[in-house]
Amino acid sequence: MKKVFLITFAIVLFASCADEQNPFEWSKDRVGHLTKGTQVYQLDSLYQNDSIVRAIKGDEFSNGANAIEVYEKGGAHLLTLTPSEALDSTAVIENIIIRDDRFITEKGITKNSSFKEIDEAYKISSVDNMIDDAVIWVNDQNFYFTISKEGLPTDVKFDISANIEKTMIPDDTKPQYMFVAW
Repeated sequence: MKKVFLITFAIVLFASCADEQNPFEWSKDRVGHLTKGTQVYQLDSLYQNDSIVRAIKGDEFSNGANAIEVYEKGGAHLLTLTPSEALDSTAVIENIIIRDDRFITEKGITKNSSFKEIDEAYKISSVDNMIDDAVIWVNDQNFYFTISKEGLPTDVKFDISANIEKTMIPDDTKPQYMFVAW
């Protein structure tokens, strides 16, 4: 009887010592509470202490057809989510915009990281030239980010057909947006 009690006590003790999921941890398959398979109907339970703002039908031009925004109770904008299908509770979350700088990758990258820090932590695969921004793609990861073209050389800043090399991006450039796509 004592052995059963001691074994049960040990199991309960070890289970209580287990680490809780960091709500701001960001890895290849997880962003905080979200995983690759998270469905829209699960958001209410995952963010029960936060506020979820869903797009209103007919409001597609202002918020985007599928946008779901997650705010902390204190008002901080945490994430913007896009499900695979509009207004379907079983749709999975496909795209995430990281809004809060507390989200951190396993290599220490946050929304406030510089281009130099990101380049040192991950291999940059390419840079796409857009109208106002440049999109930075990261190898072997499911995230990418955008930067403003303001700090780039004039010949690429105003010509969207020009190639942007990563050496043209100043080291201290901060991303405007960080995206995760599953």
